Amino acid sequence: MQYLLMIYENEEQRLTRSEEDQKRLLAEYFEYTKQIREAGQHVAGDALQPTATATSVRVRSGKTLTTDGPFAETKEQLGGYYLVEAKDLDEAIALAARIPGARLGTIEVRPILVFD
Repeated sequence: MQYLLMIYENEEQRLTRSEEDQKRLLAEYFEYTKQIREAGQHVAGDALQPTATATSVRVRSGKTLTTDGPFAETKEQLGGYYLVEAKDLDEAIALAARIPGARLGTIEVRPILVFD
């Protein structure tokens, strides 16, 4: 079964992290990604640009409306994701707990809905 592991952290803290700390964290992410690839669990994953680059789109009364930034103001912002293969929710949670960002923010685990 596939699960989306969404990585949320406080973007202000991420942007003010020292270069040394940022390099160390990126090395941890690269190692984690390597491990789940080798285990055959990695399907996809990417980091996202900061929320200042986001555009929210809505269609109301047939008109497309755009707003700069993410949809909601929150303390933590979506910074990246992994799409993984896991046998069940417990295994997906175990994978999420190993993501370096779990120490800094929140990892949301959500199963992928499969349409027949």
